[in-house]
Amino acid sequence: MKLWAGRFEGESDKAADIFNSSLHFDRQLFEYDIEGSIAHVSMLGRQSIIPAEDAQLCAQALKQLKDDVCEGKYVIGDGYEDIHMAVEAVLTERIGEAAKRIHTARSRNDQVALDMRMYAKDKINGIVCLLGELIGTLKSTALEHLSTVMPGYTHMQKAQPITFAHHLCAYIEMFLRDSDRLRDCYKRTDKMPLGSGALACSTFDVDREYTAGLLEFSSVTQNSLDSVSDRDYLLEFLSALSIVMMHLSRFCEEIILWSTEEFCYITLSDAFSTGSSMMPQKKNPDMAELIRGKTGRVYGSLFSLMTVMKGLPLAYNKDMQEDKECVFDSVETVERCIDIFNKMIGTMSVHEEKMLSAASNSFINATDMAEYLVKKGCPFRDAHFIIGGLVKECIGSNRTLQDMPLDALKEYSAYFEEDVYEILNVTTSIHSKPMTGSPNPEIVKAYLESIYI
Repeated sequence: MKLWAGRFEGESDKAADIFNSSLHFDRQLFEYDIEGSIAHVSMLGRQSIIPAEDAQLCAQALKQLKDDVCEGKYVIGDGYEDIHMAVEAVLTERIGEAAKRIHTARSRNDQVALDMRMYAKDKINGIVCLLGELIGTLKSTALEHLSTVMPGYTHMQKAQPITFAHHLCAYIEMFLRDSDRLRDCYKRTDKMPLGSGALACSTFDVDREYTAGLLEFSSVTQNSLDSVSDRDYLLEFLSALSIVMMHLSRFCEEIILWSTEEFCYITLSDAFSTGSSMMPQKKNPDMAELIRGKTGRVYGSLFSLMTVMKGLPLAYNKDMQEDKECVFDSVETVERCIDIFNKMIGTMSVHEEKMLSAASNSFINATDMAEYLVKKGCPFRDAHFIIGGLVKECIGSNRTLQDMPLDALKEYSAYFEEDVYEILNVTTSIHSKPMTGSPNPEIVKAYLESIYI
């Protein structure tokens, strides 16, 4: 018999039971549900809401059930509506009457809200740690390539010279922001909802602050209606995860391009590549492509939950059961993607000479040449036009700017002198920028050394 079936007659439809059940996915909340129940029953005993001996017996039995399941000694079977009902039913089978008191002053509404907040806090911390490991890998790689010159791009066109280290640092910045976003999300997740009941608390003298302390929450929620119907923290969590995936996807797109024969900037390890069933020569960047593809999956979870929540009246509605699969799947996806990406980056080979050649045999020094004229006294707009004309001539004659003889340069501007060839060197260009945030190797090194993970 269902634990809530007192006012019902007859059996519920079996198809409806299956449709209503969430046990097949909310098993993931088992340990959080047990921990929350131990704290709750401990509070009930402390407040003399239930006999102290019953509270102690329930707590001990809950701990034993947790150990049994975690060690594989007991498997919670199917047939329960959700993990909360399963735990209570198994506990009742084990210790009898005392277990029937465990749900005093509690609803599944505030119980699941607690479980999901505990789950989210745990997973936020875990993903922040994974991001820290990835940042560490990028930092180590960047320190090895402080002087590895490569083209910087806008519109996928070569634009200005940078270093590979500088490029990696752009992603370090992204992942540092991701970590900050997740930590900030943690602050709003770290509020304990238990004690709010179904929607309007209980007439029992519940000590919510004591329960929060046992469960290591920094504070309790302030409105019982909002406590059981709030999923903002999950939306925020999914949003932060979506941005993480967007950053991974952008990086994967570049990895995919760089590993082509056309670029050949990097070679991925065989351990993180695949072949073709038909074409023997192929080495495909499938891990990067899968991460890029899975980004849409995480986006879908975010928009799915936003759509679920958009029209719900207060307080709890069964629609909210749909939050779990979205969150569980996204967390697992992000965890796996960061782990694989970290290993893929840590094992790839960087072709420094290819990057340098791509930077040197181009017009990425055009901006420096324009600024050279400005420093000589030429207005920038005139300088821009002059260098544009030079580039046009070089393209027509299949030359680079550094190939142009000085007399040919002077036909465009009298400001040109012999020292112009010094600034046309891409390495000189990079070292000539002393400001914070530039690709100057000394600036990049100082930045990397300032990062503590």
